[in-house]
Amino acid sequence: MGTLSRRSFAQNLSVTGLVACLPLPVCFGAAATGRPLRHVTVTGQLLLKHDICADPYEGLAEVIKELSRGEVISTDLEVAIRTASSGSPTRGSDLLHTTEPSTLDCVAKLGFNLLALANNHAWDLGTQGVSATRHAVASAGFGYAGTGTDWQTATAGGRNARYPDVALISVAIGKIREGAAATDTRGGVNEIRMAQPGTLNAGDVARNLAAIRAARDEGQRVLVCLHNHEWEEDMQSLPDWARRFAQACVDAGADAFFSHGAPLLKGIEIYRGKPVLHGLGSLVFQTSKAIGFYAPPVWESVIAHMTFDQGGLAGLELVPVLLNDKGDEPERHLATRGRPRIAHGTDAARILGRLQAQSEPLGTQIELRGDRGWLTPRA
Repeated sequence: MGTLSRRSFAQNLSVTGLVACLPLPVCFGAAATGRPLRHVTVTGQLLLKHDICADPYEGLAEVIKELSRGEVISTDLEVAIRTASSGSPTRGSDLLHTTEPSTLDCVAKLGFNLLALANNHAWDLGTQGVSATRHAVASAGFGYAGTGTDWQTATAGGRNARYPDVALISVAIGKIREGAAATDTRGGVNEIRMAQPGTLNAGDVARNLAAIRAARDEGQRVLVCLHNHEWEEDMQSLPDWARRFAQACVDAGADAFFSHGAPLLKGIEIYRGKPVLHGLGSLVFQTSKAIGFYAPPVWESVIAHMTFDQGGLAGLELVPVLLNDKGDEPERHLATRGRPRIAHGTDAARILGRLQAQSEPLGTQIELRGDRGWLTPRA
């Protein structure tokens, strides 16, 4: 795959990042003692503007069956929920990512129960919209993290009531507009700012690492989810600062780390026995960009199943996913676009082979067996 340009995004970015947050719980030495066996599933981001469950398509049932294998099932919800209490749109319709509260029924049918809300579209309906989304998600029964009434609540770990032993820290870096970040006195997004290119704001990093430690000290497995829009000119590249940040999250006690933002796969790393998934792409990608705007790898992803026992990460299974750039129904192109299907055969081999090649420079060997990828962590 050739270089993927950031296009106009490459200019005028004022923030960058240092590390990526952890998503899924991996064991952390002695702290893991007595922790229950847990199956954690994470996926690419969920840009779900149209309810794909309301009009079941061939392949949807297989996706739901695959996701249901997890106990804690997590992703980044990259839409603001429109309710009577939401604010007005803060951007033009071509980049406005919003949906109705009823779409959350589909998110639940897909199997998700723990949502990361920190991203550059959380503020698409303003500060009131951030609050409305949070209330809609909580009312629908999801655990969530990444936005709050102030920076303390936005940074704090979120949990699903059924699995309170797993905490999620959700953070966003890049493209967070003025007024969107949580502060002492304003609700908003858990943002880590860039101090300068390639260096994250030390105070923002320290705040998030402290949240990881707090959750770990309470005996929870900690997942960190990063939504990153501080890309390189080539979207496929993994910035050094992002890798360092992910490792810092693990050093602080995160059991797993997964990242979104750039809508494509990046390599997997096992750091200190913990899984670091540097880019999971999208599970649903209902963009309004023209057909062909994004290169083919943007329409490929994986579902990652992680099993944690008392010793930590026991295994990682990767299930390839194929999305459709062109809508299944021309007259409803946007509503039927970006739908996920489990990949098989040559599609599965291509997706997993590319992820395998991306992971090898990070010291990770992914074994390909049939239409699945497998990773057994080394001690």
